[in-house]
Amino acid sequence: MASTPTPGQAVADFSLPGGVLSNDVFERRDFVLSEQRGHPLVLAFYPGDDTSVCTKQLCSYSSGLETFTDCGAEVWAISPQSVDSHEEFARKYGLRMPLLADTDRSVARALGIAAPGIGLRRAVFLIAPDGTLHWKHVALLGATFQSTETLARQLAGLGATGG
Repeated sequence: MASTPTPGQAVADFSLPGGVLSNDVFERRDFVLSEQRGHPLVLAFYPGDDTSVCTKQLCSYSSGLETFTDCGAEVWAISPQSVDSHEEFARKYGLRMPLLADTDRSVARALGIAAPGIGLRRAVFLIAPDGTLHWKHVALLGATFQSTETLARQLAGLGATGG
């Protein structure tokens, strides 16, 4: 298993299929990390669609999305389920951030968070505008998640501004 990058290290580029729910339309496309350069990005890895803790986490991030956008950041939620599963999950809970499908867990492996049995560890990576890792949290058990407020404090440390 690869080791997770440390703060200040570049995060390897990737492209994953996904979609985002907007005005009752689930817009599907590929999401490419390098296309986010110039803006901070929150990568929220979660083990599974429509599971208890994951649902609480993503509903929290979705309802607090303005907190992230006020920091100039976008949030991408990533799990091993298919884009079809993500669409059902987004529609069921009105999730407003992009949900990306890492079905072969290649990105999770590259970031050192792939885990046997559950697919991947619950983790959050804050990517700085220059494409380096600013901050990360990798859960040991995954029964809890980082709050919107904690992530906003970390984003504020980037000196990010809205826009």
